[in-house]
Amino acid sequence: MDPASSAVKALWLALCVGGLGQAVADDQPQWGARHSRNMASAETGLPTRFDPRTGQNLRWQIPLGTACYATPVVAGGRVFIGTNNGDPRDPRHRGDRGVLFCLDEKDGRLHWQLVVPKLTPDPYWDCPIVGITGSAVVEGERVYLVSNRGEVLCLDLQGQTNGNDGLYREEGQHQALRGDPPMEVGRLDADILWCFDMRAEVGAYTHDSANISPLLLGDHLCVTTPNGVDRTHRHRPSPEAPGLIVLDKLTGRLVAKDATGIGARVFHSSFSSPSAGTVNGQAAIFYGGGDGVVYAFAAITNAPTTGAVAILRELWRFDCDPAGPKQNISQYQGNRRESPSNILGFPVPYEDGLLVAAGGDPWHGKREAWLKCFATSGQGDITATALRWSLPLQRHSIATPAIRQGLVFITDFGRMLHAVDLATGRELWTHETEGEIWSSPLVADGKVYVAGKRGDFWVLAAQRTKQVLHRVDFPDELNGSPVAANGVLYVATMRKLYAFRQP
Repeated sequence: MDPASSAVKALWLALCVGGLGQAVADDQPQWGARHSRNMASAETGLPTRFDPRTGQNLRWQIPLGTACYATPVVAGGRVFIGTNNGDPRDPRHRGDRGVLFCLDEKDGRLHWQLVVPKLTPDPYWDCPIVGITGSAVVEGERVYLVSNRGEVLCLDLQGQTNGNDGLYREEGQHQALRGDPPMEVGRLDADILWCFDMRAEVGAYTHDSANISPLLLGDHLCVTTPNGVDRTHRHRPSPEAPGLIVLDKLTGRLVAKDATGIGARVFHSSFSSPSAGTVNGQAAIFYGGGDGVVYAFAAITNAPTTGAVAILRELWRFDCDPAGPKQNISQYQGNRRESPSNILGFPVPYEDGLLVAAGGDPWHGKREAWLKCFATSGQGDITATALRWSLPLQRHSIATPAIRQGLVFITDFGRMLHAVDLATGRELWTHETEGEIWSSPLVADGKVYVAGKRGDFWVLAAQRTKQVLHRVDFPDELNGSPVAANGVLYVATMRKLYAFRQP
């Protein structure tokens, strides 16, 4: 067998064994189940009832900044979560910054932090106050994430506590304001091993927030570029920028990029993150575009060893809104009746199919959205042939589906949690929350955990008939998704991170 065939088989086996089932009952090192991004976990013994005000089943709580839109990940005895600098842990860092906390899994104490000054002068490049919104991914002693400035960063799990490792030595300049001298690097600071600036390297034009979670796939890191419109929301300054790039995870070298031309078709910005699975027995990367189209690319198995950059081979594309406008899309800015669509949640593959939520942009487009289920076989444009079912949602959804035992759970901006039959797309029941839902539902331990933006948190039975098990109100907004790891349920509000555990 030639080396290329061996690499394909090895990657395919890794996906089938570790990526397409449920997440293992252990750490939660990245968003959703490994590779597939499915928001379902194999954790058991999680609390059904908990309350941050009374302390019921509360293991610990720690303050964050003043705004948190991120979802935590848990690995290596650490918890990683993005926030802003509204509550500075280091008096040297004052003002608006993006921050990643590295916390102790046992008690929430701070080990180190990454502090990233905001992009200036245009506030639309890097939304004020918002901070770091994407989720990290952890593998061994390395932590990967996308900063608020659109940089892909590789960090040392130990921070500066074991010295400044790697070839990168610009941490002091990286955390200083533009034009200021480098800051002294201390033990509380992050240790950057390499940095790939998507603005400088591939021409990405950041807009609002780089709400992106990288995907680890073999030797590579697959990353959506935060490419979007300018402050007018009508012009696309970087139409040639790729939508998806692949980096060498050890060095940060650019290995591959797409050539779909998506930069000219993005309606608002690129917020979805890639997942992975198989297409016709071949390892593949799935990418939900800011143009409302899901793309499948062949996974890179033997990347060029020189400085050459490969072009990702497109396997197929599926348009979630084929009737939506495709030409002169800027004229539909702010149109709540007619507009193109985009994708903000992650595409989730299962067996020989894929689920994804798509629809008009929540802030600038039409109030129409769907949960789509389609087959992942075929090639070319599979829009007309692959659809299995489509379920209308309320207004829009920025959530990632959770699939478990023939059921699908999805949330939307219309305050609804939907329970759906996976085989038919038939809606089994709905549950209305107090306000919009920005987070994804988590299915674990026979329960569905749902966080409402107004602070109402719900626990329902993950079954075909509706049963509400618990409701609790948090003192702040809930934007990120709940996460389960090592028997603990993590819930992040705008200002605090809570860890709940059943004794």
